[in-house]
Amino acid sequence: MKRLLTVLVALAGLLVGVALALLAWQRGLSDHTPASTAPVSLERGAYLAAVGNCAGCHTARGGARLAGGRPIPTPFGTAFSSNLTPDASGLAGWSADDFWRALHLGIGRDGRLLVPAHPITNTTLVTREDADALHAWLQVQPAVSAPRRAHELRWPMDSELGTQLAVAAWRALHFRPGVYQPEPARDAAWNRGAYLSQGLAHCSACHAGRNTLGGDNGPADFRGGLLLGLGWVAPSLLDPAEAGVQRWSDTTLQRWLRDGHADGYIAQGPMAEVVLGSTAALDDADLAAVSHYLRTLPEQAAARPAPVRPDARRREHGAGLYREHCAACHGAKGEGRRDDSGELAYPALAGSRLVTQASPANLIRLIERGGFAPATPGHPRPYGMPPFAGLLDADELAALASHLRQSFGHHAGEVDTVEVLRLRAAAARH
Repeated sequence: MKRLLTVLVALAGLLVGVALALLAWQRGLSDHTPASTAPVSLERGAYLAAVGNCAGCHTARGGARLAGGRPIPTPFGTAFSSNLTPDASGLAGWSADDFWRALHLGIGRDGRLLVPAHPITNTTLVTREDADALHAWLQVQPAVSAPRRAHELRWPMDSELGTQLAVAAWRALHFRPGVYQPEPARDAAWNRGAYLSQGLAHCSACHAGRNTLGGDNGPADFRGGLLLGLGWVAPSLLDPAEAGVQRWSDTTLQRWLRDGHADGYIAQGPMAEVVLGSTAALDDADLAAVSHYLRTLPEQAAARPAPVRPDARRREHGAGLYREHCAACHGAKGEGRRDDSGELAYPALAGSRLVTQASPANLIRLIERGGFAPATPGHPRPYGMPPFAGLLDADELAALASHLRQSFGHHAGEVDTVEVLRLRAAAARH
């Protein structure tokens, strides 16, 4: 036992040593990246802030825009976003070089390492020119006094020294700084779409498949995974049966990214916020570029659990609940319902990817919390679905979800009460 502990301590020491050496090298990189010589455009900065949805993470519920304080769940506890306004408690006094180091290397003005809740694996790809434009725009926003709220992190990040050592070790495993390098075999539109999707739009921040340390396979990791603290799953962008858009038309995808609604596909849950706060702001050229990139992602089927033999009694119970609560809007056969204009107002459940995803988490979350598409200029008055959390208990949720996943031609997995309770607990734990 003593020998094992000695080996573990030695390995930990080696990892920290490597991490610190790598950190010293990364710090040195910032000294060799000159500021952009191009004129700084505030209009460009505003556009980049919208595409990156900076306000999405850096605005607390009910708080001042960009003043930080929003809780961000991580595998090690809760981090709180920082103040991006030009106040003394935020970015006042930050030079363009300081801001560049934060985006590119994840190092604050005071030299502290930013915790990985800040998506440094994505923002490191941003060019110096774009970073300077974003910095210039942030510096002219209204200043708000909002001192940084201390992170509430668990071991090994439960102290300032512990946090810095743990983050350094995490970086040794998961972070390599570097501005996006175009793929020479791809055209300009594809590379522009990749730069935006992997960089400022940080799609992998949600859609990556993460390990127990919160690490992923880089900014192009779109395997999908559980969103900590939200109870939702970000489905795989590689699997057309999950959230892959390889078989969608360009027109459909561009409308969906801009409006949150197209051809019966509706952005729901966290993706509704992404559309409203980010992709709806894309100009026509960038919208086409992002669509082009996402439609050319390689297809890869997501892992699915072995099918469980359906419980006939649960299915029958679920069918009754569907007739009582759902059929009026979604149709007796799950065909959906159109409004007077002919638009599909209430989505079809027959053939719905959300219903048949490998994990039932999103379906259960949607039934519990309700379904609300984003209100965008192209779809200003979306229909919504009320929440049923106060009406259906865990047994009823499991029965209804099982009915949906086994009806209308579906052959997805059964959902039992334990699964509903487990998903609820996972959301409440963070």
